[in-house]
Amino acid sequence: MLQVIQSPAKYLQGPDASALFGQYAKNLADSFFVIADDFVMKLAGDKVLNGLHEHNIHCHAERFNGECSHVEINRLIDILKQKGCKGVVGIGGGKTLDTAKAIGYYQKLPVVIIPTIASTDAPTSALSVIYTEEGAFEEYLIYPKNPDMVVMDTTIIAKAPVRLLVAGMGDALSTWFEAKACYDARAVSMAGGQSTAAALSLARLCYDTLMTEGEKALLAAKAGVVTVALERVVEANTYLSGIGFESSGLAAAHAIHNGFTILEECHHLYHGEKVAFGTLAQLVLQNSPTTEIETVLGFCQRVGLPVTLAQMGVKEGIEDKIMAVAKATCAPGETIHNMPFPVSAESVYAAILTADRFGEQWLARK
Repeated sequence: MLQVIQSPAKYLQGPDASALFGQYAKNLADSFFVIADDFVMKLAGDKVLNGLHEHNIHCHAERFNGECSHVEINRLIDILKQKGCKGVVGIGGGKTLDTAKAIGYYQKLPVVIIPTIASTDAPTSALSVIYTEEGAFEEYLIYPKNPDMVVMDTTIIAKAPVRLLVAGMGDALSTWFEAKACYDARAVSMAGGQSTAAALSLARLCYDTLMTEGEKALLAAKAGVVTVALERVVEANTYLSGIGFESSGLAAAHAIHNGFTILEECHHLYHGEKVAFGTLAQLVLQNSPTTEIETVLGFCQRVGLPVTLAQMGVKEGIEDKIMAVAKATCAPGETIHNMPFPVSAESVYAAILTADRFGEQWLARK
């Protein structure tokens, strides 16, 4: 089987990047269809539009209605055709960005992604999650290529809610452990082949960056300022984790996250918060050294990621609920089957409960 790595064609990051990317965007198109919701348009719309105009790039801004559905995608495509734009810019959170990717895919136009938060590694991926108009999951759209450009404006990201940056660290925390498991298992990644050494190295760099810079980045975000540490963590949360997961693969941590989504008491948690606990459970499942588990526990505790079921909101009926989570985790097609050894609902159940005890023991020491 071939080894495959994929990534955005260009990744830009830095203070005021959303005002400065026009010099690169003009090589993609001379006119752009810009979508954002009302809040984000007020936050960053003028910055983006003025930055494009400075490079003689025509643009039309249109309100995103909030749901990445086929109805909304088609509505926006109709307006894009009327305006004759030759590229798409999405500004904001996940659903806006996924909608921009879909528009670009269906219209065969270049796509520029401008996240206003660094809470997941989804911006760099060749994937959109499509929902119904009512907000229920409908399908994944898998694209033949990644976005043409991803722009991370750290001035905006530094002023976003701190919990979102921390959730991004939780998502990124799993990247190395899942990538290594997939590499060892020779699993097929979302890129359509086995991991390359380069993708595995980026996944490791992601983990090392979190360990050395994560707490410093958190303090910068609390102050709403951009520092070297914040820049490095934004890159880890977005680019390093994005390439690491897409070109190496997902394994137990994300599958356990998916299992926890069946519990109503976990619905208040962000994606990366559940992934962080899933990472601890994966470390137990693969019998990682205690020192490694404690390193991850310490990191989670310092930046504010959950390390116990109680912190996740699971406090009653634990045995039955965790067995249900374990069964959902092991559903056919789930990424837990990328682990380099057989996995059962019983072994996942044991790993989750043991990870919870590890977390309780860790917190009792502090």
